[in-house]
Amino acid sequence: MLENQDIKSGKSCAVISYFYLLGVLIAYLTNSDKKSQFAYFHIRQSLGLWLSFMALGYPVGYFDNWQITYSFWMAFSVLFIYGFSTALSGKMIPIPLVGKLYQTAFKKIK
Repeated sequence: MLENQDIKSGKSCAVISYFYLLGVLIAYLTNSDKKSQFAYFHIRQSLGLWLSFMALGYPVGYFDNWQITYSFWMAFSVLFIYGFSTALSGKMIPIPLVGKLYQTAFKKIK
């Protein structure tokens, strides 16, 4: 478990990282001085979430079916809100289904 001080110092970077890819970049550059493991955890989660959204969003859009598109947006919204709320609450809980994959795929971000 991380120290309370690490969570407090990295909380703002963790929350900023969920604001699109620009937020990920800003959080990464801001956290490069502090080296908060809490912030890096959420930066990896957010980066994976946004890259997955972009990689899957374009093919889903070509189905030209509002039910498929709506389902995709709802699934992304639930995962996004879950990740964002765990960052706000100061917890390091991976996003369901894909969070552990993001942590291993982006393990060099530290």
